[in-house]
Amino acid sequence: MCSCTVGRVSTTLASPPTAAGPAAPRRRTRLLALPEARWALAATVAFLAGLGFDVGGAPSWVYGILYAVAYAAGGWEPALEGLRALRERTLDVDLLMIVAALGAAAIGQVLDGALLIVIFATSGALEALATARTADSVRGLLDLAPDTATRLTDDGEETVPAAELRVGDLLLVRPGERIGGDGRVVDGVSEADQATVTGEPLPVVKRPGDDVFAGTLNGTGVLRVRVERDPADSVIARIVTLVEEASRTKAPTQLFIEKIEQRYAVAVVAATLAVFALPLAFGTDLTDALLRAMTFMIVASPCAVVLATMPPLLSAIATAGRHGVLVKSAVAMERLGEIDTAALDKTGTLTEGAPEVTDVRPLPGSGLDADALLALAAAAEHPSEHPLARAVVGAARARGLRISPAREFVATPGRGVGAVVDGCVVEVGRVGDTHLPADADTHDPAPAPLHSRLDRPHPRPPAGTTVLVTRDATPVGTLVLTDRLRPAAPAATAALAGLTGTTPVLLTGDNAPAAARVAEATGITDVRADLLPEDKVNAVRGLHLAGRKVLFVGDGVNDAPALAAAHAGLAMGRAGSDLALETADAVVVRDDLTAVPAVVRLSRTARRLVLQNLVIAGTFITGLVLWDLVGHLPLPLGVAGHEGSTVLVGLNGLRLLRERAWQG
Repeated sequence: MCSCTVGRVSTTLASPPTAAGPAAPRRRTRLLALPEARWALAATVAFLAGLGFDVGGAPSWVYGILYAVAYAAGGWEPALEGLRALRERTLDVDLLMIVAALGAAAIGQVLDGALLIVIFATSGALEALATARTADSVRGLLDLAPDTATRLTDDGEETVPAAELRVGDLLLVRPGERIGGDGRVVDGVSEADQATVTGEPLPVVKRPGDDVFAGTLNGTGVLRVRVERDPADSVIARIVTLVEEASRTKAPTQLFIEKIEQRYAVAVVAATLAVFALPLAFGTDLTDALLRAMTFMIVASPCAVVLATMPPLLSAIATAGRHGVLVKSAVAMERLGEIDTAALDKTGTLTEGAPEVTDVRPLPGSGLDADALLALAAAAEHPSEHPLARAVVGAARARGLRISPAREFVATPGRGVGAVVDGCVVEVGRVGDTHLPADADTHDPAPAPLHSRLDRPHPRPPAGTTVLVTRDATPVGTLVLTDRLRPAAPAATAALAGLTGTTPVLLTGDNAPAAARVAEATGITDVRADLLPEDKVNAVRGLHLAGRKVLFVGDGVNDAPALAAAHAGLAMGRAGSDLALETADAVVVRDDLTAVPAVVRLSRTARRLVLQNLVIAGTFITGLVLWDLVGHLPLPLGVAGHEGSTVLVGLNGLRLLRERAWQG
């Protein structure tokens, strides 16, 4: 039943969410819960009963009926699927098995045919169980979304369906309850168990301002949470979507196998006819010739080859999902293992993406002091979602400054923002940019050298990102923002270098001094700074032209083009922009950079298992075919060898569901 089981994954994943409350342990599908297993059991019981009556000397009609029941119970489903495929002018290898069993019965080998059906049905049940266990591994993520949430209103509390929550709703989350929506804590302190969403092994303390995820389990405190994502866009909902999409996709290796499968199946039928006709022409007994031909058709069928690819890749997707990495497709999982160069963004990737304003410097003659300059910049940045913008606005609020409303806001990725504030065109962008977003074609270049116009000279380049603030095209000051390096960045960079054999490349829109400091801390030697989005794309394409298969890791809007251009793109998901998350092949849900080399290593393991499976399948098919052609291979032994190799290949692929697979 090998040609059908891979396709069943997508149907078993779409299970409804459970009710609110503590998360239940992950369910494991029991064998007899599967229809395939129940039919296989019925066929086995009927066969054993018939065999008992046969050996015991009962009338032939008694055990004949029982054998017929075994044929019907174990063979009706693959026969039906095979006939449907035949109507669509495709040859299903399952149909070959049924034909072989009926052929054996037609020449009086009813016992051998029934045994073939039983082994075949049992093999199909085991394959279905393996596929269901893969789905079970992912369902641990899907079963967490609560049905209801407690919403706070002016009139008090109300229990509402979680699917009806809207951005801005205020939720009350009591101890032991699951959080109803993705949002931010506005009041209360507690700890949240979010291992099944982000992979973090220990509960995480949540305070006002911290993000929380729908479906994660609240600890001992009471939280008030402001919903910031529509239920359809929550992490849990995205997991459902991504897993369903991943289960429907097929890797290039699988597509290649399916492309040649039909031709191979036709060749098997032609070879079977030759194996039957040629010996018969030279005087071989009809029964012997037909048995040899039926055995050949069984052992030459490519069931194990068909199952060689998808179980390892789907198991890898499930394991990555349990550890907070959502791989969007089997194609993406296969590509992650092919990369030989890593290119990394800086802000939000190697750094925490939470910069702080560390210096505010008005220019002489601007008429502004530090507070007025910061308030002006914050007003222009307020509509932006960029991490630097959030830092500027946060710094102004921390000082208690009034932030004026902005109109005609414009953002240009990689350059800066512009807006009309209090009747003036205010622009905030990198030092050295001659054109910023608003009225870009009419502005004069920023005066240079800029540092000579500051209150005091710089003894060396600033230790961070310097942005220039202009008012009506006249520079009025600079802000310096610094970003903290992720603690895991050096180890993750070293791990990627070990996996690919080459040191990662740093591609950033930040200035050269800031990029150099991050590169020095992480051991990166190839640093490319002051890049616009198109520059990052060109850098990735340049690496491709040099024969490299590039993994690009980023998180911002300006990273989306490079994510799309890379051989494989991976987005840091917690703070990542929606565009980056949509463009990337995989998403790291939590801010754990060590997950990047871990998923690359997992993908490479999956690729090795695919190759192992192809070798196992090819060895069994070749050995059994040669045995049947050169010697005398009994039909039951041929069936056992063929189905045994199919089950072995399937189970080998499922090794990646173990915890050890992620740890490497």
